[in-house]
Amino acid sequence: MPGTGTGGNGSVTRSTLRQQIADALRDEVLSGRLQAGREFTVKEIADQYGVSATPVREALVDLSAQGLLEADQHRGFRVHEYSVDDYRGIIEARGLVTDGMFQVLATDQKGHRDPDDPRVLAAAVGVRRRAEEAQRAATAGDLTVLIGYDLRFWRELGALFGNPYLSDFLHRLRVQSWVCAVQHLRRLDDLRGHLWSRHTELVDALMRRDLPTARSIIADHDASALALIERLAGG
Repeated sequence: MPGTGTGGNGSVTRSTLRQQIADALRDEVLSGRLQAGREFTVKEIADQYGVSATPVREALVDLSAQGLLEADQHRGFRVHEYSVDDYRGIIEARGLVTDGMFQVLATDQKGHRDPDDPRVLAAAVGVRRRAEEAQRAATAGDLTVLIGYDLRFWRELGALFGNPYLSDFLHRLRVQSWVCAVQHLRRLDDLRGHLWSRHTELVDALMRRDLPTARSIIADHDASALALIERLAGG
């Protein structure tokens, strides 16, 4: 576990530790090491990381607010179990938020997100690099690596082309969709050919302001993701 910080402000140190624990547990859930339905207490997690109960409890409450855990007053916490119907709803919401993000680009009259702006071009280079990393992981079937790069890709893409409030909401939905998908995707021995890998195409379409193509790419992404999870859940 990373250090708890050296600053003199105790509240800052605790806040940092709280975030570190929340990030670590989120990674455990996303990797499938903390499986859906798994129950645990604050004391178990505090003992695991060798820290006091307070930042652990705060971190678990944060993850509960994000929909990853369920709190039980008497039994502690449990990893939320998403159904296929939940996944279907998340995909629908994710598509609406993504389309809203694209609409911001389409209606940006002041040119703050103009792809021809040198500052936007410079930032887009970093987003495209992240897209390439995510695409390589998807093509290789490396789910753990893909999840990390995919979440960072959408964060950076949202910051570049979207409303920050939409971007934050989209990040939450993408985390939830990955948590739901992981429990099914881990059943496959070889994920090559099953994971979405059109990240760079999407960036290129947005840089051209080609919103019909961008929307088509996302529609294909959502449809294929839903079909795969429905098939795995049904099998």
